[in-house]
Amino acid sequence: MPDTTQFRTTTRHMLKESKTYASQTLMGGLSGFESPIGLDRRDRIEALKTGDIGFVHSWDINTSVDGPGTRMTVFMSGCPLRCQYCQNPDTWKMRDGQPVYLDAMIKKVERYADLFKATHGGITFSGGESMMQPAFVSRVFRAAKEMGVHTCLDTSGFLNKNYTDEMIDDIDLCLLDVKSGDEETYHKVTGGLLQPTIDFGHRLAKAGKKIWVRFVLVPGLTSSEENVDNVAKICASFGDALEHVDVLGFHQLGRPKWHELRIPYPLEDQKGPSAALKKRVVEQFESYGLTVY
Repeated sequence: MPDTTQFRTTTRHMLKESKTYASQTLMGGLSGFESPIGLDRRDRIEALKTGDIGFVHSWDINTSVDGPGTRMTVFMSGCPLRCQYCQNPDTWKMRDGQPVYLDAMIKKVERYADLFKATHGGITFSGGESMMQPAFVSRVFRAAKEMGVHTCLDTSGFLNKNYTDEMIDDIDLCLLDVKSGDEETYHKVTGGLLQPTIDFGHRLAKAGKKIWVRFVLVPGLTSSEENVDNVAKICASFGDALEHVDVLGFHQLGRPKWHELRIPYPLEDQKGPSAALKKRVVEQFESYGLTVY
């Protein structure tokens, strides 16, 4: 891909000579990415708008976790929500991520393209909230589609209006987090609004895209029968676009990060759901004709 953007920057490949770059591992961190060291603030803002750079927290190669097959999952930095059960509070602030060149990301996808095709996998953008950087993510997806690589967006859908219909065209699958079924509970859980998630799901369905809904079951917070019924109704409204619902039991794996960042953790003593509670919730979803995992 030709690089036509002019930046006021130092040597483009400076990162390759740094100790930080040399110490990064293959799986995780940002190993292998060229970073625009030396960009001033104005250039970074402009490049972010155009998608010439993206702020990335980390990346990994995994299997059947963030979509089908073997996948490259890229965790973008920045998130407008503050979910009580967030596993990655270290991704909340975009400035804490590493700016990465668009062409470096595309080359990374190209490197694994044959593996993705052989395993029916692809690239997944997660976060943080990947919809905070729509230009970068959509341009990588466009390049991936040109390579014949499957694309997946992992999102809350809260930033629905950030995505144009053209951007949605290059999404094959969306892992849509429906965090609650009513506005009051949604705001309590996330600090945000529910309706944009519903709107984004309907736009995906109208465009013929596939949806996997993720619902985090937190006893006493998202577990009421009324709330679960409301989530199920939302899922059912997506029609044939919805392939299945993942009911994810709350766990405490993210707690150490909250402690490390010295952020008060609202679910400090929260327990995960019992087998009986999860069974009840799964049956509620199934009563609406939904496939549940």
